Amino acid sequence: MRTLKLTLSYDGTDYVGWQRQDDGRSIQGELERALAEIEGRPVTVNGAGRTDAGVHALGQVASVR
Repeated sequence: MRTLKLTLSYDGTDYVGWQRQDDGRSIQGELERALAEIEGRPVTVNGAGRTDAGVHALGQVASVR
């Protein structure tokens, strides 16, 4: 399985933060959901760092598998 590097920026205003959580919308969770829909298979996204609720990012790095 191939691992890809993803560099992204986002407005975290309406999110509970980077990390996937059962009780809210997270950046990681939304990325995994969208990429899984495109790929037609489960996708794992691991961030090199995390942001808290409402925090924005510029140049966040993650691996996609």
